[in-house]
Amino acid sequence: MADKLQEQRKEVIENFCFAGNYLKDTVWGNGHINDTYLVTFELDGGQAKRYILQRMNKSIFPNPVELMENIMGVTSYLQNVIRENGGDPERETLNVIPTKDGKSYYIDSQGEYWRAYVFIEDATSFEQVEKPEDFYESAVAFGKFQRCLADYPANTLHETIRGFHDTKARFEVFKKAVEEDVCGRAASVKPEIEFVLARKDVADCFGDLLEKNELILRVTHNDTKLNNIMMDNKTRKGLCVIDLDTVMPGLAMNDFGDSIRFGASTALEDEPDLDKVWCDMNLFEIYTKGFIEGCGGKLTKREIELLPMGAKVMTFECGMRFLTDYLQGDTYFKIHRPGQNLDRCRTQFKLVADMENKWQIMQDIVKKYNT
Repeated sequence: MADKLQEQRKEVIENFCFAGNYLKDTVWGNGHINDTYLVTFELDGGQAKRYILQRMNKSIFPNPVELMENIMGVTSYLQNVIRENGGDPERETLNVIPTKDGKSYYIDSQGEYWRAYVFIEDATSFEQVEKPEDFYESAVAFGKFQRCLADYPANTLHETIRGFHDTKARFEVFKKAVEEDVCGRAASVKPEIEFVLARKDVADCFGDLLEKNELILRVTHNDTKLNNIMMDNKTRKGLCVIDLDTVMPGLAMNDFGDSIRFGASTALEDEPDLDKVWCDMNLFEIYTKGFIEGCGGKLTKREIELLPMGAKVMTFECGMRFLTDYLQGDTYFKIHRPGQNLDRCRTQFKLVADMENKWQIMQDIVKKYNT
């Protein structure tokens, strides 16, 4: 089996426009979606040149061609903006390596889709916030991503995952899961079900505002975790936003909110002891300051006002999705122990409740930077 996979990679590597002579390839990173390899070549002068090679997951992203159209459009645009601002487009955004027939992806003999990027040297991505400055730097980087793409026509992007942050639609899916109760679990989670049903206004909030044309659809990343920022090894500043698979039309508040949901929580996502779980207002303020600074005036006052709601909506949506999956038999999110999705949903709901208790504080923090 290993030999077969090696042969498959050999075929793929030979069909990309890599510079130099092939030396080796190794498994890279700890992503859960795509299969990622670090490929090393030797240039004529003897120095090493490294690339990232990925097999795209067709079960998660059923249309890899559209996905790569998004990535090519956004990265090409970013390269121009970075160049105009005196930056380094080789390091500050992803650079796609073309195939020998000029495409952005290669389909191998097994029908699998592959892509390749230039490896960003002297930079690191971190799985967890090691110090508050890291969280701030990620905020600036994701804000800058918004700023640089503010004039990009978001409506030209494909939805790589349909209805990804359509919270109204996810609320209806949740109600159906409760009604069907295919695993007979609903009776044991009545408080959690009631928590969701009592917050229909949260589920509907952004969808209703979009229908009234009160919000702007922007280019959004949709997976704004710290580990999707490459930090420069020398400066420890945010250098490059990576993992662009979920770049789609969306709301800036959702990108902000997903970062808060994950990064301002005081506990792991599946922490069973809810006494350890709350939303850290110091980290909330650090991220708010960095994100607004990074956006550089490109967000409207209304969008900035709604940043706390973005944190609440994204946390609520995620908890609702965990609970939906628990009711349906843990078929979407991977679990490593029984009840893990239930623990995950409870941490999110604890965060939502904590945000509700601190709502005025969150609004005051945002107001402080909404100048």
